[in-house]
Amino acid sequence: MAHSWIKRLLWLAAIWGASVLALGAVSMIFRLLMNAAGLRA
Repeated sequence: MAHSWIKRLLWLAAIWGASVLALGAVSMIFRLLMNAAGLRA
């Protein structure tokens, strides 16, 4: 019964990590698009 919360914690960490990576990728793409458009942040 002790493994259920460990598995739940691993799923939470995996989903959190994936969302952080997705947000980072989106921000990098936006920065590249801004630089391509000639806008400097």
